[in-house]
Amino acid sequence: MMYKVVIIDDEPIIVEGISRMIAWEHFDCHLVATANDGKEGAEVIRKYRPNIIFTDIAMPDVDGLTMIAGLKSEFPNMEISILTGYRNFEYARKAINLGLSRFLLKPSSMEEIEEAIIFMVNNLKAKKIEPDSCNDNEGNGLENEASNFIVNNAINYIEQNFAHKITLCEVAEKTYVSQWHLSKLLNRTMEQNFSEILNSIRIKEAQKLLHEPSLRIGDIAEMVGFVDMAHFSRVFKKNIGISANEYRNTISQKNIETLQK
Repeated sequence: MMYKVVIIDDEPIIVEGISRMIAWEHFDCHLVATANDGKEGAEVIRKYRPNIIFTDIAMPDVDGLTMIAGLKSEFPNMEISILTGYRNFEYARKAINLGLSRFLLKPSSMEEIEEAIIFMVNNLKAKKIEPDSCNDNEGNGLENEASNFIVNNAINYIEQNFAHKITLCEVAEKTYVSQWHLSKLLNRTMEQNFSEILNSIRIKEAQKLLHEPSLRIGDIAEMVGFVDMAHFSRVFKKNIGISANEYRNTISQKNIETLQK
């Protein structure tokens, strides 16, 4: 059997050139799919579970580093080479630290691309990776740098978007991993599930807003993303130990005591 390859680039001429000009079978490889944007790329990766990927990082709506981290976290045995016109040494260093195999600058020669293929195939063989083994990679790599990168990005995204009806699916899409894998990462790293993390962030913001006496508690609940006041009340008391109203009264009492000193 041959190693499966996917090419992702928003420049069709590059996809066509690499697809046709490389004698894939000579390298024990088989080109199984191509894609012209990040979204389509994610779909073909999940469909074919390739062993090797060539991809651009400067495509619309694509965060290159997060994409690399997501793939290496969820599929640690997957070999990835970047083919890009983005010339930034620090970016390249970060990408390599996340598990990138090769960082190739456009325009790359066929010799450079072939060298990258040989390097990735040798890595797979050295690790005794079988061509179909990427199908079994989910659930591994939970403690590597790529996974930490994904968790940090997921938390940052939640902190910036907690006020609307945010879902695990939405965060997973933004971090280029499956819902299942992101859920595993969050539970392993944060020791909380997605809902608990989201509620914790929302309640922390509610605590800040409760310091403003002109805001009604019902308005605060809505401002931090709760559509149901009763649900907000239950979650607040579970997280803080007292009700939102009691918390606000505590703040008022402390303020009075401070003024009297």
